[in-house]
Amino acid sequence: MALLSMSGITKSFAGVPALRSVDFELRSGEIHALLGANGAGKSTLMKVLSGAYSPDAGVIRIDDQAVQIRSPYDAKKHGIQCIYQEVDTALAAGLSVAENIMMDKISAGGAGLLNWNKLRGEAERALAQVGADIPVRKPVEGLTLAEKQLVLLARLLTEEARIVIFDEPTAPLSLEEAERLFRVMQRLKSSGIGSVFITHRLPEVFRMSDRITVMRDGERVLTEAKDNTNADGIIQAMLGKTFAAEFPKTEAAIGEILLEAEGLTLGHKVRDVSFTARSGEIVAVVGLVGAGKTELSRVLFGADRPESGTIRVKGKEAILREPVDAVQNGIVLVPEERRKQGILVQESVQRNISLPLLDALSSLGIVSLRKEKRLAEDVIQRLGIKTSSPGLAAAYLSGGNQQKVSIGKWLETGANVFLFDEPTKGVDIGAKSDIFSIIGELASRGKSIVYFTCEFAEAIGIADRLLVMYDGRLVKELSRAEATQELILLYASGGEDRKHEI
Repeated sequence: MALLSMSGITKSFAGVPALRSVDFELRSGEIHALLGANGAGKSTLMKVLSGAYSPDAGVIRIDDQAVQIRSPYDAKKHGIQCIYQEVDTALAAGLSVAENIMMDKISAGGAGLLNWNKLRGEAERALAQVGADIPVRKPVEGLTLAEKQLVLLARLLTEEARIVIFDEPTAPLSLEEAERLFRVMQRLKSSGIGSVFITHRLPEVFRMSDRITVMRDGERVLTEAKDNTNADGIIQAMLGKTFAAEFPKTEAAIGEILLEAEGLTLGHKVRDVSFTARSGEIVAVVGLVGAGKTELSRVLFGADRPESGTIRVKGKEAILREPVDAVQNGIVLVPEERRKQGILVQESVQRNISLPLLDALSSLGIVSLRKEKRLAEDVIQRLGIKTSSPGLAAAYLSGGNQQKVSIGKWLETGANVFLFDEPTKGVDIGAKSDIFSIIGELASRGKSIVYFTCEFAEAIGIADRLLVMYDGRLVKELSRAEATQELILLYASGGEDRKHEI
């Protein structure tokens, strides 16, 4: 008997179907991955389960008994809890760890006296269950993001959760933090709790899940045991495309050296780094979190000044004291933290795209809104940015479309070297495919691409050459033909074979 059964769930918004008679099942002690491209309906289905939306039709059963879930309160009564990527929205920053964990019991206590020693003891035991060593008197606002996530997990244990929805839980975490989360998920599984696992990272899916359900265009198109499918089958179900189509490699003529780094050093994060990148070439710098990839990208963009070393563009030394120097030398960066560094989220799509070109769009210090709008409309069309209008604030775009804006603002600057730092972080698989296509088009136009990533499969799929980074150094160069994920991991984790250091 299934712990949870959702049958014929249908939901429309303003007459537009978001869910079309969807069935979904979860067993006790199961981790069931729920996958789909942006807009597939997976989030809507989970919002129905968590009580945020009421379905237009369909039945939800728990332990084979039909239940009515019309609010988040109803969902919690039935043991349904959610762990969202944006953990801060579920916590009270000014309260202590114990107060956040025991919030429901505190609020249920009414006006009576609370036994704080007992409550703190329960909070400590819940934290121990999720493997967290966090002082219960500490204010939540002083915790790291990963620690806040553990506080939420401890809270759901005190509330006797039976069904947990994990919505992109690893997106903001380092590899070490993700490993700790996976251990917690396994503990929940062992205790009989059913988990719905939403993620864009296929390696996590095949590592953690028991079954996989794929949605597309508001419908369930696949439910399969993990061992009975593979990445190619999952991607084809999500997109209607093969695995190769996820990584559309555009062949481009590789020409002269556009970027040359020699002996770049910055503390322990960038150590004696030398490499070249040619026109039409995609060079991937791959490594684990903390290898120094982001720090190297910042040095190449002039955001941080190296202690030693030289950067040359088209054979001429480039003195990069700040990012504006890099842009003037034809080097641009699409940063990892797009919402903090890549775009201005409260500004319009139009203004974000035009920012690097305001001088060219201005006359006597006044920006021509007509020219600015024409530029934005052209970039929106070229990159397939999904927005209701150029005037929409970037904050309202999906992660993938925000990333396209972060790329699009550089297209008309005349840049020859494009640096991409984890460009697919937090975007759905459809947007990921679009971003790869954009990068391929840039390479075919003779641009030089340096692609920094910890996603080994992506690097193999898109790059002409791969440079493996470990502990601040480039330790191995691999061609696309010889690169495998196992070989990359060997060198990225400090493998012994250093005969071909670069």
